[in-house]
Amino acid sequence: MAVRGAVLVPVVVFGLVLGAVWWWAVLRLALIPEHAGVVEGAVAAGGWGLSLLPVHATAARRATTRALRRRRSGGISDPS
Repeated sequence: MAVRGAVLVPVVVFGLVLGAVWWWAVLRLALIPEHAGVVEGAVAAGGWGLSLLPVHATAARRATTRALRRRRSGGISDPS
């Protein structure tokens, strides 16, 4: 349990830092675009592009034993 917490803290801090950098770039582009450069544009566009990734997609589950039996028997389940 302690190892998981020790790994979790740096990951959360890293995510917060990246989020702060992205917000800095977006606000700089929105509020003072004449002073914003290529770096701010790239950071803002990159963060927006990452939001389009399907993070909700997961690998397919393995078929259960009952589903495998149904598939082998032609789709009709045995009542017993």
